[in-house]
Amino acid sequence: MVKVVVTGAAGRMGSRVINVIKETDGVELVGATEQRGSRFVRKDSGEVAGIGKNGIPISDDIAGLTKDYDVIIDFTSPSPSLEHIYEAVEENKAIVVGTTGFSREQMEKIKDLSKEIRCVLSPNMSVGVNVMFKVIRDIAKVLGDDYDIEIIEAHHRMKKDAPSGTALKIAEIIADSLKRDLSKVGIYTRRGVIGERGREEIGIQAIRAGDIVGEHTVIFGGLGERLEIIHKAQSRDNFARGAVKAAIWIIQQPQGIYDMQDVLGLK
Repeated sequence: MVKVVVTGAAGRMGSRVINVIKETDGVELVGATEQRGSRFVRKDSGEVAGIGKNGIPISDDIAGLTKDYDVIIDFTSPSPSLEHIYEAVEENKAIVVGTTGFSREQMEKIKDLSKEIRCVLSPNMSVGVNVMFKVIRDIAKVLGDDYDIEIIEAHHRMKKDAPSGTALKIAEIIADSLKRDLSKVGIYTRRGVIGERGREEIGIQAIRAGDIVGEHTVIFGGLGERLEIIHKAQSRDNFARGAVKAAIWIIQQPQGIYDMQDVLGLK
């Protein structure tokens, strides 16, 4: 039995992870946390997640939870996520991180810490999106510099970071495939008289509206034709299922940092 602690347990993703854990054989929820001051602290995590009382109260202190767990699943925000990674190091536990929006300095710190623990870090836990990652790398190599590349992502109005971590990952994959420096060719906004599009530009545009769960479109635009690769998430459950799959997988791995491509055997 894989014993899991879920951080951000009352959030949009955390509550779905708790639902998926209940539905999944061989996985057990043993702890749940929320940020200090949250109105959900001390409430039953099952009731908050909409699955009925499960006897696991939401805490505001991960260090104070039972140590009898195997892995943390974290969908919070960059600063709390980093704290949870430190906790995983301290307790020699595995961790699955779906948080996005880390700064460059935070990412360097995570890479250093991952030498001491087993960590899956992925901007998107969806199986479909990770297949998309693999496909666009191959498409970019085949089409090369003859096609213009634009990435459009859309999310709900509450999302705090932009572009999404998934859109940035797509841009990084394509830039790597085409041997381009994303810091030089990434274009995040266009306005006014900007002149002709640069041949090596990779456009990355963000839309925020309503309750959009997550949509990513990659356009390869050539002369006389256009190829589009689109992923649309209808619910957060596909991300939650991916995170639980990663939690089961990571506890059997050696120390290091992994992503969902590793979990799904797509590398």
